[in-house]
This record gives sequence, structure tokens and C-alpha cells, in this order.
Amino acid sequence: MRGVPARAADARNFVHDLLHNAGIPVDDLALVDALLVTTELVTNAQRHGGGLIGFTARIVEGHLELTVEDRSEDCPITVAPRDPGATGGYGWPLVQRLARTIDIALTETGKTIRVTLHL
Repeated sequence: MRGVPARAADARNFVHDLLHNAGIPVDDLALVDALLVTTELVTNAQRHGGGLIGFTARIVEGHLELTVEDRSEDCPITVAPRDPGATGGYGWPLVQRLARTIDIALTETGKTIRVTLHL
């Protein structure tokens, strides 16, 4: 998919279909991880990045590559220590833990986050 999904669920559905039709074995845990990371990246772009302006998902050399573009030049941060009563703040650490690689590049319109995940 190249373009801008209207909702995180649309991006997640695309990744789900991509992995099911990939012609390579993808175990259940890798599928769940891919869907979770997709949801977090798209949701964070919408909530904190000034809006999602691009999304790409593809399989490259047996790995899932996700690219999310948003309008903010602010890079994601992990806030520690977390207030036990606070909501949110778990998404980026989760992406960091599950991704094989993470690249963040500033662009003329904001930033691009590209992650790869093991399949």
C-alpha cells in the first residue's frame, strides 16, 4: 500500500492481507507483532505527528518494512519514569522492542519513520 489510510484499522487490514498473501510462512506471533506495530505507528502519526501523510507496507528480503510519514519534525521519545496513573506512553517503547530496525529521517514536510520486523 502506498498512500494514506484513513484509520489505523485500514493500515492494519492492509498489512494483515499483505502477510497472508505473501507466499512466505508468517507465524502467528510475527503477524500479531506486525499488526501491533502498524497500529502504533499510524496512531502516533495521527495523534502526535500533525497527521498521517504517507504509509507504505511491503515485504523486503523476508522482513516486513513499514514506512509512516507525518507532519511533525519531533521524533518520538520514551518518557521515564512513567507516572503509574498516566494513560498512554506505551506505544513507542513497544515499537522499539518489536522492530528489527528503526530509521527516522526528517523531511521537508515533517518526518518519516521506517521500521522492519522479522517475519
